Amino acid sequence: MREGSASVERRRSAARRVDSGLGTALARVGDRWTLLIVQALLDGPRRFNELSGDLGGIASNVLSQRLRQLETDGLIVSAPYSERPIRLAYELTATGAALAGALRLLAHWGSDHGAGSAQDAATPFVHQACGTPTEPRWWCSTCDRMLEDDELDEVRWI
Repeated sequence: MREGSASVERRRSAARRVDSGLGTALARVGDRWTLLIVQALLDGPRRFNELSGDLGGIASNVLSQRLRQLETDGLIVSAPYSERPIRLAYELTATGAALAGALRLLAHWGSDHGAGSAQDAATPFVHQACGTPTEPRWWCSTCDRMLEDDELDEVRWI
């Protein structure tokens, strides 16, 4: 097993020991590049070189390994667009696309809690109709209402 694969497997093994939804999520997408790959694929299918260019700084072997793992985990599918040599385009499955909400929450957190300088702060999500920065909120579909922060302690994670 290569060093990169070994470290990913150690992380997955440790995360599986945590009996929670977060542990499960971290086991599948909790490494340095995976969520950035998913984010790049949210706009539609991409080829390897396009992904490599968008994710400046990722080594080709790391990108290949992460793409293989995402496909094994059922988050992406690949389809050949060239037979000689075989070249693949990658696309999110419905399971992979379902990460969009989690990515928005993480991006919102990153925007609010940047590295400290205004220059490092990310641009928040903005409502296009009025130009106001958005805020994530928890919603109960049964009660048809937004939950307040003090009610989140009563939420049962399923």
